[in-house]
Amino acid sequence: MPFRLPFILPLNAEPHRRNIQYAPCLSIGYNGTRNESKEDSMVDRNDKRTVIGVFGSAATPPDAPEYAAAQQLGAALAREGYAVMTGGYGGVMGAVSKGAAESGGHVIGVTVGLFRARGLAPNPFLHEEVQFATLAERLNYLITAPDAYIALHGGVGTLSEITLAWSLLQVQEVPLRPLIAVGEGWRAFAEVFSAHAAIRPEDMGYLQVVPHVEAVLPTLRAWWANPPRIAPRLGDVQKTPPLGDV
Repeated sequence: MPFRLPFILPLNAEPHRRNIQYAPCLSIGYNGTRNESKEDSMVDRNDKRTVIGVFGSAATPPDAPEYAAAQQLGAALAREGYAVMTGGYGGVMGAVSKGAAESGGHVIGVTVGLFRARGLAPNPFLHEEVQFATLAERLNYLITAPDAYIALHGGVGTLSEITLAWSLLQVQEVPLRPLIAVGEGWRAFAEVFSAHAAIRPEDMGYLQVVPHVEAVLPTLRAWWANPPRIAPRLGDVQKTPPLGDV
């Protein structure tokens, strides 16, 4: 059956919102703890924002249409009042960061020691950098920290991010939150996956595919207003005590 955008069932509940406090030019070390300077301590720590994680390729050049679309999205998210979290490097990540920063938004980059050791520097538009030693730790943070996920044009790394987010939503290890993929490439992926994978039809409801970045904000607003009601995968519900319990 061809994949279509999921029908959102009404649910009278507040959307999942996670309050995170920020300071400009804040560096977080490999253990994920904040290392604040005197400048940081003067920042209003009551400033709270909803964080949107945006995934995309680091290889997209500035003259590509995908770069322009990512920059447009970053600006739109910032104007809407969202903070933006990306993988912190160039390409689509840099474009989103640039658009958000130039529109007055707060930009968080999640970087990794593996890339730093190879000479890769974060993009210059970050207000906050979160550093991890390994890609696995970085990926975990990119999935567990944001309040919503948006996947743009990307490669294997972007695929790993969107599928891990989807998997954790499916078993509800992370609270329900929007997962939006942008573009015809993701629509084709979703159609083929739904036709051939061992997945419940309702689990396709975690993923929303939109044709272009202009559709992202309306889709987020609709999700916040009426989050979907999807039961977790029955096969993943614990029915017996864990080993070692009396």
